[in-house]
Amino acid sequence: MSPITLYSASVPLFQKQLGAMLDWLEKAEAHARERQFEPDNYLQLRLAPDMLPLLAQVRIAGDMAKGCAARLAGLEPPRYEDDETRFEQLRGRIAKTLDFMASVPASAIDGQEGREIVLPMRNREALRFSADVYLRHWALPNFYFHATTTYALLRHAGVALGKSDYLAMA
Repeated sequence: MSPITLYSASVPLFQKQLGAMLDWLEKAEAHARERQFEPDNYLQLRLAPDMLPLLAQVRIAGDMAKGCAARLAGLEPPRYEDDETRFEQLRGRIAKTLDFMASVPASAIDGQEGREIVLPMRNREALRFSADVYLRHWALPNFYFHATTTYALLRHAGVALGKSDYLAMA
């Protein structure tokens, strides 16, 4: 058994869950087509009026993943325009995120636990973390929050998803 490293506790987890999210989106599209409506109707789903829609949940999950991988490696996170309006564009964004993450070598992340991560905030002072605390207490919880919300929105809309889909074991 290999030891848990900063890389092994981040990039592979993000990659697996983003891959699962691609599958959920494909199932949602198939579900909509079976019921003869436009799949892009799902993109504005919300569980409550004051929450961001499914489209934003997917974007933010991806942004958390690529931002974390970049920051842990001491890189500037790539910026993507938030201009997706269709499922195919959203899947393309996830694919682009996965490509970026595949380009970040473990050697750039492992051993960087003490690296300072500074997150600028819009309406308050920047947040400061050590890399290990950033991963465990900011990036992973935020990533899984938005991934889980995406799953819940699709499941609530009747898309046939189960726990094995969430865990990418289907």
